[in-house]
Amino acid sequence: MTAQTIPVDPFELIVFGGTGDLSYRKLLPALFHRDCAGQIVGPSRILAVSRRDMSAEAFRNATRDAIERFVAAEDRTPEAVEHFLNRVCYTAVDGTGEAGWGELKEKLSGDGEFVRAFYLAVNPELFGPICANIGRHGLMNAETRVVIEKPIGKDFETAQAVNAAVGAVFDEHQIYRIDHYLGKETVQNLMALRFANALFEPLWNAAHIDHVQITVAENIGVEGRGGYYDTAGALRDMVQNHILQLLCLVAMEAPMSMDADAVRDEKLKVLKALVPITGDNMERMTVRGQYAAGASAGGAVPAYQDELDGDSSATETFVALKAEIANWRWAGVPFYLRTGKRLADRVSEIVVAFHPIPHSIFGSGAGSIAANHLVIRLQPDEGVKLWLMIKDPGPGGMRLKQVPLDMSFAQAFDSRNPDAYERLLMDVIRGNPTLFMRRDEVDAAWQWVDPILEAWKAGGEAPKSYTAGTWGPSASVALIERDGRTWHEESR
Repeated sequence: MTAQTIPVDPFELIVFGGTGDLSYRKLLPALFHRDCAGQIVGPSRILAVSRRDMSAEAFRNATRDAIERFVAAEDRTPEAVEHFLNRVCYTAVDGTGEAGWGELKEKLSGDGEFVRAFYLAVNPELFGPICANIGRHGLMNAETRVVIEKPIGKDFETAQAVNAAVGAVFDEHQIYRIDHYLGKETVQNLMALRFANALFEPLWNAAHIDHVQITVAENIGVEGRGGYYDTAGALRDMVQNHILQLLCLVAMEAPMSMDADAVRDEKLKVLKALVPITGDNMERMTVRGQYAAGASAGGAVPAYQDELDGDSSATETFVALKAEIANWRWAGVPFYLRTGKRLADRVSEIVVAFHPIPHSIFGSGAGSIAANHLVIRLQPDEGVKLWLMIKDPGPGGMRLKQVPLDMSFAQAFDSRNPDAYERLLMDVIRGNPTLFMRRDEVDAAWQWVDPILEAWKAGGEAPKSYTAGTWGPSASVALIERDGRTWHEESR
């Protein structure tokens, strides 16, 4: 089975921060793949923008190096690389000042029908000034959009300021708040599993589901992001955006259609139904951790404090939460959320744990009967597993065994699995905001997260230490086991 590629209309993509890590590591390789697939057509161009004084040829060489580094050799040819480089150009612009804006305007097409997308791969403090300059210098046309990356603020108040600054220039339908997790193939397949099959949706409620787990685990540390990460922490960096968006897709009601606002309306209802976590229930519902020195597959690794050059820090690198949704579908069903750095493995997955059967007819000789689990793996090997009980083959009576029905996307489809940025960038060009966050979603997420941050601050307790290379502090095990459940840690 092969994927169908539908070309997008001609466009100009202007990347502010075009010489940064995100551009070289993700955006340019993603666009290269889409160019190779024939999805980028005609006179479409990618204009990289930054303050750096760099010639067009130097940027082309840097782009070539990025493709050779981040695109597998079997996915590129010299001819394909040269074809893509002909779409790329560079101009130096002071995003917050006046220098370079005239030159940028001269390089843009005068065709008002061209899709013109501005991607702000820069520090969020620059979103407002850059947008203001885009408007002031007359760079918008009828088909203009702007893409902004997280973090959108550090709390509800600062998020409002960021959104207000961008919204002063662009209308809401022109603003694309990108969350790359929503572009992952398996995340979208969650929608297909729920709403395109008669099997799951009738069971997708408190009567049949015991609990849900969402894990986003990394086995790396802050990797040069210490300055940013120490002002954010795991709750702001991962839970407020990625994990809450995954929770919404699991828990939302069926939208009337796949129309962007229909989908986002249902996600917003979930966020507004989350039971608040405050100082009254914080100790029962949350765990904060920070990694100490330990070991990983690559050998010994330092403690988080040491990666900050020994500076003392109370920032959490791990968080586990017990979330509850106050509505009829999910009343009494806990959602266990956890994320962290320097954990035992790199894995992102959603586990839907169904209730056990009420009575076994098989007798003690058949063995124990485990409850069914649906495991949706986002990374590293995307796929879906449904764990079922079957008879162990062979004579000698009825012996039961739990086995997975396993669908690996890599095995099921004979084409490469596009990176999330490939899909999301093309959705920006198409003008499809379904997989992007609306402003009221961002507000609602912060309104749930802010009281947790305030409760932690008021409590004054330091994050619990855990050894790098483990699954986090022991308190996170207690969080789920005091409810008679365990974290899903399938042997990988």
